[in-house]
Amino acid sequence: MKLNFKSLLTLFTTLMATTFMYSQSANNIISDDSNSLGVWLLFTVIIFPFLLVIGGLYFKFKEQVEENKQWDKLGNENHFSDYLKNLDKNQIQQFMKLKSKKCCGDCSNKKSCSSYKKTVLLLAFALSSTSIFAQNFKAEKDNLFSQPGIIIVIILTLLPVLLGTIFALVKSNNALKSYFNKSKTEEAKQFANHIQAISDDDLVKALEKREAALAFNLNHNELSGYELPEDKIGILQNISDKHETHFTALKKKAVQKPNLEPNVSKLILWYFGCAVFWLVVGTGIGEYLGIKFLAPDVDHTSWLSFGRLRPVHTNIVFWGWASLAMIGLGYYVVPIVSNTKIHSVKWGWIALVLTNLMVVLGSLCLMSGINNGGGEFREYIWPVMALFAVALILTLSNFIMTVANRTTKEIYIANWYIVSALIFTIIVALTAYLPFWQDGVSETIVQGYFMHSGVGMWFTLYTLGLLYYFVPQQINKPIYAYSLGILAFWTQIIFYTIIGTHHFVFAPLPWWLQTVAIVGSAGMIIPVVAATINFTMTFKGQWHKVTTSYTLPFFLVAVVYYFIVSLQGTAEAFKFTNLIWHFTDFTVAHAHLGFYGIITFALWGGFYVVIPRLTGKEPPQHLVGAHFWLAFIGLLFYAIPLSIGATLRGLMWMDGKPFIDSVVMMFDYWLWRAIGGSLMFISHLVFAYNFYKMTVKEVAEVDVKEEAFRILENQTT
Repeated sequence: MKLNFKSLLTLFTTLMATTFMYSQSANNIISDDSNSLGVWLLFTVIIFPFLLVIGGLYFKFKEQVEENKQWDKLGNENHFSDYLKNLDKNQIQQFMKLKSKKCCGDCSNKKSCSSYKKTVLLLAFALSSTSIFAQNFKAEKDNLFSQPGIIIVIILTLLPVLLGTIFALVKSNNALKSYFNKSKTEEAKQFANHIQAISDDDLVKALEKREAALAFNLNHNELSGYELPEDKIGILQNISDKHETHFTALKKKAVQKPNLEPNVSKLILWYFGCAVFWLVVGTGIGEYLGIKFLAPDVDHTSWLSFGRLRPVHTNIVFWGWASLAMIGLGYYVVPIVSNTKIHSVKWGWIALVLTNLMVVLGSLCLMSGINNGGGEFREYIWPVMALFAVALILTLSNFIMTVANRTTKEIYIANWYIVSALIFTIIVALTAYLPFWQDGVSETIVQGYFMHSGVGMWFTLYTLGLLYYFVPQQINKPIYAYSLGILAFWTQIIFYTIIGTHHFVFAPLPWWLQTVAIVGSAGMIIPVVAATINFTMTFKGQWHKVTTSYTLPFFLVAVVYYFIVSLQGTAEAFKFTNLIWHFTDFTVAHAHLGFYGIITFALWGGFYVVIPRLTGKEPPQHLVGAHFWLAFIGLLFYAIPLSIGATLRGLMWMDGKPFIDSVVMMFDYWLWRAIGGSLMFISHLVFAYNFYKMTVKEVAEVDVKEEAFRILENQTT
């Protein structure tokens, strides 16, 4: 039987099913029923994709080798004849130009490629294969690795290893391309000599005829009977057996803009790369936490407990993913709208190192049980957070100096938001970590101020600044109303800084302070509606561009969620709704709708705009679509069931039902949470691959015709 990728997939699927059934019944392999789930997950998530990727690459390599062998059998004369028949217009013109001169030269000795290729591929496959099944899965019940939770953690930890293995295989593929390109380059030299030696006038006439065919345009009289029965446009003799089928709608390519200085581009890409890394790591931890809601006893290890992992997850995605991504985009937007260079690239590198160091040290501290007393979103101890404070001060100084050196008359509104977000975040961090006023109830007030202002005055304010650049730029239309942007800017600063204590309604805080927070929450309707009108009216008349762009859908989702989630936050602040939803999963759903639906979607759109401009490489458009829909649908599966279940749970508490009854009731909603979170996590892996495709330096396949004419041009000059 001839093996191909389809048969390989069928074989592995059968093997998966057999292994799963055997793992359920074979007591000699697994000593504990709970371990069969872990082994099954290990095989499914790690071993099966690993073998599938290796097999796919092997058959791809094998197909490429077979094509090269068939091509070599034709001989150089047939190669050259095929090349000459398929020259494009520019190549024909180059050929005519060369033939118009007196050219001379002997064809070099033509040697076909040796039969090394298959041996090289088999050797590479043998080296890349490992005896992954030569393992003893038998474990004692008291062994650490007998806990399914440990196995799941290992799986999530090994995902980067899998990605690294795939990266190595892709690099091997590029090396193979380079090896094949050597023979194509040699063939191009021989083809160049062949072109110089050609003296057949009939060939010249045929090429002139082909040139005319390539330049043919319809004159709308073809059916009137005056045209001769001649195939002028070369349809019949140029039929190709290779057809491109599009299963997804093609999107417009990114508009090429003048690149930034190489050192600035490198800095931005490093910010982006670190952000993508922390996104995968942080949400991988979140994926594990979602599993623990369905299997609370999945592990019994202190450093995997929910209380320690939850702040690790939130802080990594806050500071590692979103903050680095935002600052990286800021290093693109701030100098662009200021029409000047960034003030100091060195400061940017120092801030990048400090922020990454903060996330690493902070995560290790939290896993070890060292924290800031449990204050939500400020779990990092102050020496760790001080690193981020220094990074923010450097970034703020850098951006202020860049704006001060602008060559434009006015400061564009995007820079208003970005610089203000940095200023307020430094103030918020100092307020939260200086101990002078944190005594008793006052610490609760400070906690509410930090928690809510950290979200609103850092992430939201900064992201709105990015949207004020990217939305008009991608639509190619000015922002609808600059005055609405200014109104939204100042009202957000006024109202958002006083609403932190709406998280502590009915807490032992002064009623006037709670009332001020509720009034401020209602006042947030003004900046939210103003900004939403501004963005949607900018879209007016240009909605058709959303369907032909792979970036605008991300920005549109961010704008829509900004309106919905912000008004939802206002509704949550009122006393009755707070009584129902507080301490339930409604807050979790609301936080994910805001941070994921607004911040993360906007950042993704910014990545897909900026990176092609810096590298000149587009992402795979069908995978951008997969990324978008997996994330969007996953967020809906995550947030909507949680919101419904949380509302029912709050009503049960108000009716005095036993607490455990509400826990049992939430199981199905937590299952949907795990499903939605899994889809979101998969979308992050797709996004990481898209980032890799936009930034990797792949080996381009040599075009023999282009290379031959390049050689001839070099010889002529």
